[in-house]
Amino acid sequence: MDDEGWFHTGDLAKYDEEWYFYIVDRKKDMFISGGENVYPAEIEAALYRHPAVGMCAVVGVPDAKWGEVGKACVVLKPGATATEEELIAFMQDHLARYKVPKSVVFLSELPISAAGKVLKREIGKLVDR
Repeated sequence: MDDEGWFHTGDLAKYDEEWYFYIVDRKKDMFISGGENVYPAEIEAALYRHPAVGMCAVVGVPDAKWGEVGKACVVLKPGATATEEELIAFMQDHLARYKVPKSVVFLSELPISAAGKVLKREIGKLVDR
């Protein structure tokens, strides 16, 4: 708890006009690209709509022009095929331009915790950050 009695979980939330709250991401997962906050969970939700995507995670990587940009790490469904260009084009149809990752890397699996959560810190060891 902080000095004012607030407990900070690291979760980022939004609310609608009826005051329903929605957890949208974790603060430590968010990255800033060109001055805009980018929430990987939103990008991952768009990627999961693609029929070839079995699992995915998006991480921020350093970029000389934008500060950070997204890199999508994708595990395809068994027997499915997709290219980096195809997935980027798909995301361009579903996301604002600044949210679309600049690259996609295909992996055979993502690091998963015992609780079934993707270990994004471990992904940094797998991809060229």
